[in-house]
Amino acid sequence: MPRKKPGDPGLYKAIAAKRDRMEAGSGERMARPGEAGRPTSAAFKAAAKTAKKPKPKKK
Repeated sequence: MPRKKPGDPGLYKAIAAKRDRMEAGSGERMARPGEAGRPTSAAFKAAAKTAKKPKPKKK
């Protein structure tokens, strides 16, 4: 999987956008394990490093 370029959506944002397109009837499907274009486990680990932490709830 290619590296993220500045201005590109993040991994989770791209997955959410594809799910939205699929719900709208685009005819796409998620890539199966081993197919080209499927994020690797390394991609998910790298995305987790840059993920924003949830803000603590105010009382």
